[in-house]
Amino acid sequence: MTEPTMLSKEVQILESTAPGATKRPRGGALSLSPWADYAFRRAGGVLLSVVLLVVVTFFMVPLIPGDPAVAVAGADATTEQIEAIRNSLGLNDPLYVQFISYVGGLFTGDLGESFAYSTSVSQIIATKLPFTAELAVLGIILVLLVSVPAGMLVGILTRGGRKKWLDVSFGMLTGFFQAVPQYVVSTMLVVVFAIILKVLPAAGAASLSALILPVIGLSIAPICSIARVVRRETSTVLEQDYLRTARGWRLPSLRLYARHALPNLLTTALTLAGLILAGMLGGAIIVENVFNWPGLGREIVTAIVNKDYPVIQGIILVLGFLAIVLNLLVDVILGLIDPRTLGGKSNG
Repeated sequence: MTEPTMLSKEVQILESTAPGATKRPRGGALSLSPWADYAFRRAGGVLLSVVLLVVVTFFMVPLIPGDPAVAVAGADATTEQIEAIRNSLGLNDPLYVQFISYVGGLFTGDLGESFAYSTSVSQIIATKLPFTAELAVLGIILVLLVSVPAGMLVGILTRGGRKKWLDVSFGMLTGFFQAVPQYVVSTMLVVVFAIILKVLPAAGAASLSALILPVIGLSIAPICSIARVVRRETSTVLEQDYLRTARGWRLPSLRLYARHALPNLLTTALTLAGLILAGMLGGAIIVENVFNWPGLGREIVTAIVNKDYPVIQGIILVLGFLAIVLNLLVDVILGLIDPRTLGGKSNG
């Protein structure tokens, strides 16, 4: 047997024994039982999460101090006028009656009517959601495109204690920006790029360039958090025996790191990334207010000031649901990368 053939056999053995490798089921058919079991378990978890989200969004809002009827009626309204508004808004109904009405509306797609604008909450969200979605999607893409390669590159360069200065500098820099609040980072971006350098707009959504600073402000902390995890996981994976063997066989760098290292370090990194990326939806609220971005973030702050319960409930419900969907999507991606995360017997 020639040497290339021997090497090919050894590479196949390496790939089959790597931590992220899975055994093919007998008979050549892909078993659906791990995915079926996973879908059943996740469906129950998603349903429970949605129920808790609905309950929390309803009961947390009435705890906000102040009377929304006063905010709707105005400072000069009489007691009779305020009471009439409370009756018309259903605020005098028992809490359980309000909750039943709220849940019933959700089943029909009715999120209620804004107290302040006398407009459908669904219409308000439909108007503002595209701006928030644009910001969040671009932020998530930027986070994944920067954090994973950066963390992996530093992990490779500092493997085995090499380039200690790079490891220390990377840890200090990412730790600093991870700890700084988003509104501080966003304000610094405005001062530097909009006021001092005058190369980017400070606020608004009049042009595509207005997206740059909000997306960066939203993404810096998540990039640092995920990059630190990826660097640590890369260092751990590179010390595994199967990768030591692969380096001994002098496999091409791209094949070594992309094929053998990346899938195994992503399992832990993406698990944390799912939580961080979902948290970016909440961070968008802060960033939107700093940059005067016309999304759900600005709208919910205005609704809190006006005691506009239906708008607050609707926005929190939508953001919470998007976070649940995002976490589910990350879990599915993890299952495709490493079937062991499904909790089934894919490795058996």
